[in-house]
Amino acid sequence: MAETDRRPATYADLEAVPENLVAELIDGALLTHPRPSRRHVAAASSLGDELVGPFQKGRGGPGGWVILDEPEVRIGSDVVVPDLAGWRRERLTDHPETSYFTVVPDWICEVLSGSTELRDRTLKMRIYGMAGIAHLWLVDPRLQILEAFENVGGRWTKVGDWNSADAVRAPPFDAIAFSLADLWPLDPPLGMNEDPTPYYAGDR
Repeated sequence: MAETDRRPATYADLEAVPENLVAELIDGALLTHPRPSRRHVAAASSLGDELVGPFQKGRGGPGGWVILDEPEVRIGSDVVVPDLAGWRRERLTDHPETSYFTVVPDWICEVLSGSTELRDRTLKMRIYGMAGIAHLWLVDPRLQILEAFENVGGRWTKVGDWNSADAVRAPPFDAIAFSLADLWPLDPPLGMNEDPTPYYAGDR
C-alpha cells in the first residue's frame, strides 16, 4: 500500500492557490479559507479607519505606527495573513523586497469568521505568542465584541473586552477611544439579551 505524501507544504504551494482564497502555511500545512464575508470586511475596514488617522498619520493621535490590511507575514516556517497588523515605525523602516514581511508586527487583529475562528483562537494565537508579538485583538462582528490581549512571557493575558455599548480604549492604541458599534455600520447594536443568529447570515 503506497504511503500518503506527507511532505510539508511550501511557499510555492501557497503561491499556486487561486486568488479567491486566502492561503496560509501553518505547522507545515497549507490552509485556505474563502475571502471574508461582508460583515467581516466592514469590521476590518472600519477598524483600520479608526486607527490609521491617529496612529499612522498622526491626525488626532500620537502617530508612530504603520498599519496594514491583510499583510503576509513570515514567522519562522509559518506564513500567516492577519486581518490587520501594526508595526511601530522605528521597527519597520521600509517595504521588504519580498511579497511578505519578516519583521513581526507589534500588534495584530483577527476578525473572526465561521471558517477561521478555531484557527485564529488556537494555532495562530500560539504562533503570535511564541513570536513575541506584544498585542492581539480579536473582533467578532457576529457577537459585536472586541477582546484585547497582551503577551506576557509568550502567553496571552486578556486585558479587556468590549461590546457595542462601549467606547473602546485598548492597548496599544489606548491614546484614543472609539465606539465599537461603528465597526458594524449596517447592523444596529446587539442587545445583551438579543438573539445574535441573524448576524451570522452570510458568515464564512
